[in-house]
Amino acid sequence: MDSSRGNSCGSTQIHNSGSDEDLMDQRKRKRMESNRKSARRSRMRKQKHLDDQMARINQLKNDNSQIFITMEVTTQQFVQIEAQNSVLRAQIGELSQRLDSLNEIINYMNNNNSSNDYATNHCTNGVNGMYEFEQTDFFNHPWNMMHLNQHPIMASASDVLQY
Repeated sequence: MDSSRGNSCGSTQIHNSGSDEDLMDQRKRKRMESNRKSARRSRMRKQKHLDDQMARINQLKNDNSQIFITMEVTTQQFVQIEAQNSVLRAQIGELSQRLDSLNEIINYMNNNNSSNDYATNHCTNGVNGMYEFEQTDFFNHPWNMMHLNQHPIMASASDVLQY
């Protein structure tokens, strides 16, 4: 009987240790399954984060491209306007010189009119009330010849852009 009691005790111990091992195996399996699910969620979060960052990179590249195109267009417009301004500055210089020359001619004529009656000595009243200058005096004065060989100064944008 002792042996039977020993066997019964031994079998309960084996049975108990077997159920402990089953319980440990179940816990281990649950922990492994939980770890797998956690790792899967972590990989999914990382993939989502990576996808979001890639989408952001693409959006920033598109924005950068649009800004670059806008800058190029603005730069081209600036260059064209600068060329136009250079042409206008050249025309202002030319017109200022012409105005100064005409003012000098007027002053010269006014000074001569007052000192020796320029209109009666050098001009004859022509057809329709217009004055005709005598050729000897008119063509001998350099100020009177300025209008004959003057051509407007024209500058194009391509001429200006070469600087």
